[in-house]
Amino acid sequence: MDSGNVAWILASSALVCMMIPALALFYGGMVGSRRILNMMMMCVGGASLVAVLWALFGYSMAFGNSVGGLGLIGDVTEFPGMGQLLAKDDAASIPVILFAAFQLFFACVTTALVAGAAAGRMKFGAWMLFAGIWATIVYFPIAHWVFAFDSADGSSMGGWIANGIKAIDFAGGTAVHMNAGAAALALALVLGKSSGWPKVEHAKPHSRPLVLLGAGLLWVGWFGFNAGSALSAGQSAAVVFLNTAVAASTGLLAWALVERFRHGAATSMGAASGLVAALVAITPACGAVSPLGALAIGAIAGAVCSLAIEWKFRLGFDDSLDVVGVHLVGGILGTLLIGLFATDKAPNGVSGLFYGGGFELLGVQALATVTVLAYSFIITWVLAKILDKAMGGLRIKPEDELRGIDLAAHSELAYLMDEDAVELGSPQRV
Repeated sequence: MDSGNVAWILASSALVCMMIPALALFYGGMVGSRRILNMMMMCVGGASLVAVLWALFGYSMAFGNSVGGLGLIGDVTEFPGMGQLLAKDDAASIPVILFAAFQLFFACVTTALVAGAAAGRMKFGAWMLFAGIWATIVYFPIAHWVFAFDSADGSSMGGWIANGIKAIDFAGGTAVHMNAGAAALALALVLGKSSGWPKVEHAKPHSRPLVLLGAGLLWVGWFGFNAGSALSAGQSAAVVFLNTAVAASTGLLAWALVERFRHGAATSMGAASGLVAALVAITPACGAVSPLGALAIGAIAGAVCSLAIEWKFRLGFDDSLDVVGVHLVGGILGTLLIGLFATDKAPNGVSGLFYGGGFELLGVQALATVTVLAYSFIITWVLAKILDKAMGGLRIKPEDELRGIDLAAHSELAYLMDEDAVELGSPQRV
């Protein structure tokens, strides 16, 4: 065991865990004042459920030995309950159980991201059921494809994307962001539009300071997300750390510039969104590019995603918090741009088109992109349709949607005025 590596992954795990409440703040500020508690509960509730499933069987599905050596799913019977991970492995740089804890929070964050497409109009119980099944049949298998590498001694087989086509995804552009974005699109289509969409007065962002605070905390957490994925406290983590920092900064500036030229002002919401869009894009590429490549990826993501969030109005789907425009589009950009900007001097050690590597890497990245998008969207759409029929609808009642889902789902309000005591029906709650 290397104590420095262990300390770094412990710290990185805590940073990724912090991304869950950070996302709750980010999303919470973007919804109406009578939707914030439900939005935050969807994030932390879904994440908590997935953590339990991860301990029971999710880790086995994601990182167990590939069933039949096909690279599609891990053996669910290999690590049930993760008790087998208690034994110390003297040959490992970090404890396997620490790696399992680190990856647990990836599963939690990915599920929480999907909640943004359902803001303010999905039954809380339906969301919790959806989140648990979705993680089981969508996230865990895709995590196996992308993150499970063959063991050095050949005793364990991993996923087909990581070992078969050898696509590069350092920290989750495919498994996390594209996966969540495609699932969010499918869920939004099944749920339908909010009442009064696209001009939903009761759903307008109620606290831009909360959005900025959430984005800032996400940025801090992202250093654990990306640099922690190096799984050691060394050169690779240092390169990834710097690439993450400069890409995020460039994305913020690029989004602000586009807003300034198109709409006459650079907004705080735009700054926060540009920051997150660039973080999404650099996630798969952070170990494959130089700092100059990271700057380019951040700028492209900030500019393109600022335009992509408007597609929902043209195409007619209610992606309430722009999960599609930021995470789906940003994840696609970051994954494909590896095929252009990758340099063999970076930790991944592979060159893209601009560094003499030809088109092969770009083709591999495109194959991984298309496969993850198709699987996530189709399975999520089918799952949402089945639950919609089985539960008599995923939507809350129209009148509850208008007066605020916080009251309907949780019998609470985030901000209480004198007149709210009557509506809550219990002075003790006030």
